[in-house]
Amino acid sequence: MIDTSRKWELVLEDAECRAVSAVKEQEEAGAYAELSLLAGELVGKAACEGHGESAGNLVHGECGECAGRAVHEEREERAGKAVHEAAREPDVEKMRREMEQICRVSLRTLKNCMQDVFEDGPKRDRRLWLGDLRLQALSDYASFKNYDLVKRCLYLFAGMTRQDGKISACLFVEPEHQADNTFLFDYSLFFISTLRDYYEETKDKATLEDLWEPAKAQLEIAAREFDESGWIRKDTVYGSFIDWKDGLDKQSCSQAVYIFAAKDLRRIADILGKQTNAEWLDREIREKENAAWSYAWDAQKGLFVSGPARQISYATQVWMILAGVPDVKEGQQILARLEMEEQAVGMGTPYMNHHYVEALFLCGEKEKAVRHILYYWGGMVRQGADTFWEVYDPEDPQGSPYGSSIVNSYCHAWSCTPIYFIRKYGRGTKGQE
Repeated sequence: MIDTSRKWELVLEDAECRAVSAVKEQEEAGAYAELSLLAGELVGKAACEGHGESAGNLVHGECGECAGRAVHEEREERAGKAVHEAAREPDVEKMRREMEQICRVSLRTLKNCMQDVFEDGPKRDRRLWLGDLRLQALSDYASFKNYDLVKRCLYLFAGMTRQDGKISACLFVEPEHQADNTFLFDYSLFFISTLRDYYEETKDKATLEDLWEPAKAQLEIAAREFDESGWIRKDTVYGSFIDWKDGLDKQSCSQAVYIFAAKDLRRIADILGKQTNAEWLDREIREKENAAWSYAWDAQKGLFVSGPARQISYATQVWMILAGVPDVKEGQQILARLEMEEQAVGMGTPYMNHHYVEALFLCGEKEKAVRHILYYWGGMVRQGADTFWEVYDPEDPQGSPYGSSIVNSYCHAWSCTPIYFIRKYGRGTKGQE
């Protein structure tokens, strides 16, 4: 007899065990075997932390403390026919099969993008992009553990900078290594975060010391883009990627990404004993956080806004939460309000959906995070994906930022992260540290 209170645990645990036997390649099977030990714990705690409701009620979204059925119905209205079937039909076996496929497809997507470097995708660009690299590396640490490939990519970026030291958003690797002339405010800063993540996983202090200067240079260059109050200038944000979403105002998101990266550099400074730099970073973080509350916080709505039109978006709330501007309790409240905000600008890519799921986990919303993985990545599987796509909108699966879906990449690096979530949050991690 199945204990339905452990529904989420059963779904991931069983999916991982089945995936091992279904995939023949030894390295993939090995990665699955490792993940299987953690997957069950992730979903088990997702159910247990659902305010004492039964798993069946959680699947239906009937937890009163999480805004209950009204939140679920609001999501259904927005997503239309694409609403994931797992939220409507609490069928354990069906959910097991779906999570099994998500795990398998996630791992295959990552493996196919691991070539001489971490490519963004095998179909079109075949380039090394910094934003993609950060997410690929996190997923690699949860699976293949190819640390040398991550290290190679970090050195390639550090070795081919602009004259002022700014790191390019991407690199070409054929016919020869060459930095592209695309420079993005957020992507350059992610060199810092990728380096910190690499150290935290490998404890390779020699590489951390070697790449300290190019990492520090990214924040120093970005620091020039703020006014005297510590608020980012509007013209700077046109050089941020954040997400492919029409009409998205990126000013507040860019402020938050800077804070996020500054905190990662502060951690590196601590590890390396860079006391003078640590004091400067403390001042930077404090100033930029104060500016975020002063310029971006709408106390009446209880949400962060962006730009002259005071736009509310998923991206702005998510990045403020990831940057640690609000605390965990405030973050939970912001995410709950966001679900009910009809005018909020949504998300356009798996890249942004990754960060939304990360924010849910950081705020202790494990059940919502797992449910969103089943909804969003599971949606691609239900559309027939055997690797995850560059772009996916459940309301418009054939949508494309290029004008035609035929140009879209259908095996894309930034979409491979479900395996990362299983490993990181499979052992009861609660909120931000």
